[in-house]
Amino acid sequence: MPPTHCLPPSTTPQSLLSLGDSYTIGEGVAETERWSVILQKLLTEHGWQIQPPTIVARTGWTTDELANAIQSAELTEHYDWVTLLIGVNNQYRGYPLDNYQLEFSQLLQSALQFTGGNAKRVVVLSIPDWSVTPFAMQAGRTADGEQIAKFNEINRMVSEQAGVLYIDITPTSQQGVWADPSTALAPDQLHYSGAMHREWALLALEGICQSLQAGKP
Repeated sequence: MPPTHCLPPSTTPQSLLSLGDSYTIGEGVAETERWSVILQKLLTEHGWQIQPPTIVARTGWTTDELANAIQSAELTEHYDWVTLLIGVNNQYRGYPLDNYQLEFSQLLQSALQFTGGNAKRVVVLSIPDWSVTPFAMQAGRTADGEQIAKFNEINRMVSEQAGVLYIDITPTSQQGVWADPSTALAPDQLHYSGAMHREWALLALEGICQSLQAGKP
């Protein structure tokens, strides 16, 4: 459960940059149901002055496509918080793990540059396990869960080495589908619903608040 109170790191307005793919842009859900938008609202409820997130994400993007988009996007030089959730399309397309490790590491360095090197202001989310969805079952790809786990081993390792905040949303993505696919999934039966995005936002909130309470950022 998220903490009942989470003191903001300052009383000045905070900026938020969210980088990713379909899980960040919220394929199949309304803009207000994207997890980073929900997170911003939750933080506001806790007394933060935090601006709506700037989102650089698109359904289907791999790590290299996200990196190219960051280079071409009109972004400011500094953000107070940066979130990163990327890799599912590398896995889906069968891209090599070592290539993912290299490009994810580079993206994480870009995220750190945006925060001025403040690792405790960078939040990485694990890749949800789409292999448990009805789409995966119909496509005969339920075994992809083992590969998703390997990709998550990499992004966790790289994140821990960099000292950033790592949020494991994979179990929640699995449990939600197992419990009730009708509420956990978007209409395409592959991507996730607004309710699931809210669960991810709550997990991110909990991690941020625990980090703040520990005096880490």
